[in-house]
Amino acid sequence: MARIPLIAGNWKMYLTVAEAVELGRAVAASSKGLKDREVMIAPSFTALAAVIEAVAGSPVKVAAQNVAWEKEGAYTGEISPVMLQDVGASMAILGHSERRHIFGEDNAMVNQRLLGALKFDLTPVLCVGETLEEREQGATFKVVEEQLSQGIKGVGSDRISRVVVAYEPVWAIGTGKTAGKEQAQEVHAFIRKVLAGLYEKKLADEIRILYGGSVKPENVDSLMAQPDIDGALVGGAALQSESFDRIIHYL
Repeated sequence: MARIPLIAGNWKMYLTVAEAVELGRAVAASSKGLKDREVMIAPSFTALAAVIEAVAGSPVKVAAQNVAWEKEGAYTGEISPVMLQDVGASMAILGHSERRHIFGEDNAMVNQRLLGALKFDLTPVLCVGETLEEREQGATFKVVEEQLSQGIKGVGSDRISRVVVAYEPVWAIGTGKTAGKEQAQEVHAFIRKVLAGLYEKKLADEIRILYGGSVKPENVDSLMAQPDIDGALVGGAALQSESFDRIIHYL
């Protein structure tokens, strides 16, 4: 089964509603007529509804930057999957390194969020990746395997193909440093091997694995040429319509 590449823009805590709508419209225009790849953008919660309306009729998918695991309840500050569905979001980013390392979300919480997303038919984008210290200690594979296996715990073979995985080395996020194409490919291949061990090779071959970490117009072509890299989770370069347009139209 051919994997459809996914180019995703994570807007993080940037842009007013008006700015987000303007950028959303630009991304929709850039994505017009695309057949061989998908495009996703993840605005802040306050801009979700407006951006979804702005890209209506285009192939652009809109994601939340996080999601709770319950339909409703006394969870101050959280957003439920039903609320996201209500405004038209179809995906959610989970386990981003900033959620893990700034806000203290552990593997168990990420797993709860992922199961909640699947339960309510949202496509989860599960982020995994090591810190610089962990890489220097030779713990990259150990950390990635633990985050991956714990993140998808309880997901059966009938649902795992709905999950998107994003490998984002923490040391490359927002730093301008990018994992070399060989480094990125090595970890992506390892992730697919872990998935094949947890499920089966056929299912592992269907799952999209994105690379995230200072993706920009200058390096997207070489990254996307790697056999196990199925897309990009883009941060800063996704906030500029020109640079994100170039990334969307990688060669």
